[in-house]
Amino acid sequence: MADSANLVTLTDDNFREQIENFDGLAMVDFWAEWCGPCRIIAPLVAELADDYADRVRVGKLDVDANMSTSMRFGVRSIPTILFFRGGKHVDTVIGAVPKAQLEEKIARLL
Repeated sequence: MADSANLVTLTDDNFREQIENFDGLAMVDFWAEWCGPCRIIAPLVAELADDYADRVRVGKLDVDANMSTSMRFGVRSIPTILFFRGGKHVDTVIGAVPKAQLEEKIARLL
């Protein structure tokens, strides 16, 4: 997993508190260690966590270790990035996409 002090490590146990009880915009990367495309976008997700640290909460959830949350949101392929605003799921991006595409989504949702 790419390093950023601004990335929140999410689990089944803290997802509600960190994402669903958060008033602002949150972006959650559903990933797994064995997933090649997940490793490709990991640095981009870390960059976005730093770039938008004051405006967007960015978290990563390991689907293998946190199956309950993954199933609850219907995550079937990874990487999947879910966007939440005011704790509600508002948008989804599936696959390893360019950073610009994620920035465009963030700009639209802010």
